[in-house]
Amino acid sequence: MGRFLCLLFSVLCLCMEVSCHRLPSAPPPGFEHYVLDYDTPVDAALQARVEAIDAELRARLGIAPELVEVGVLDLRRMDLAMIHPDHIEYAASVAKIGILLAYFQVHPEAATQLAPQTRHELGLMAKASSNEMAAKFSRELGLHEIQAILNAQGFYDAARGGGLWVGRHYGSGSERYGDPVADHSHAATVRQLLRFFLLLEQGRLVSPEASRTMREIFLSPDIPHDPIKFVKGLAGRPGLEIVRKWGTWENWLHDTAIVTGPGRHYILVAMTNHPRGDEYLEALAGRVDDLLRGQLK
Repeated sequence: MGRFLCLLFSVLCLCMEVSCHRLPSAPPPGFEHYVLDYDTPVDAALQARVEAIDAELRARLGIAPELVEVGVLDLRRMDLAMIHPDHIEYAASVAKIGILLAYFQVHPEAATQLAPQTRHELGLMAKASSNEMAAKFSRELGLHEIQAILNAQGFYDAARGGGLWVGRHYGSGSERYGDPVADHSHAATVRQLLRFFLLLEQGRLVSPEASRTMREIFLSPDIPHDPIKFVKGLAGRPGLEIVRKWGTWENWLHDTAIVTGPGRHYILVAMTNHPRGDEYLEALAGRVDDLLRGQLK
């Protein structure tokens, strides 16, 4: 009996040791509670793959490393990868998302009672990138008021590289306030763009109702997608829903998107400052979609 008890004790100890070594690490926080801030770690495997894709595309197109910023957030696993996440860049029309956010912050009733004409005009600004509509709403809200809202919600921090900045009306007009980090009239960082679209998808941008309505505005089925950048790179792939905001000014060529479809749900952000930036964006969208559609399980 004594030998049996000793043997049983040894087996139990061995099982406990194996179990301790085989216990999986704590699962990543769930989608609803995931927070993307300055301390959020990247996933090593996804980071390596995104860096490899970026390096390959830049080498083919002749783009220097410092001229590209990239962010990928896999919303199925909450895996994150970022390249130069806090390098502020002139945002071109991408910063119009700040006007959209501020509109719903100032008009909370619009989340559930938005006039059809206003919904269409906001869609023209967000999806078709209308400068006229952007200027209409930024003048109504005021540039200082828009930026105060963005600052209050953590979308711009000069001590952490900047972020989302709306300092000039789109189109004509002389009123201008440069961002404190780089003096851009419109600016963004990859981290804050990822965060914007994450909060939108979580229903935490202003309010659940406002997030739902803003998402509908980005989709605006009556307004066609501009078939450039990410949308061009993802063309021909069935079943995709793309919520996006692109931007172009001279060599600043950017795109941001939530992509949902069979086997994937992710946020992709890329900002470039190079004449071949659009080629990079098209190729990046396809490569990242290939990477994430069912391959990371």
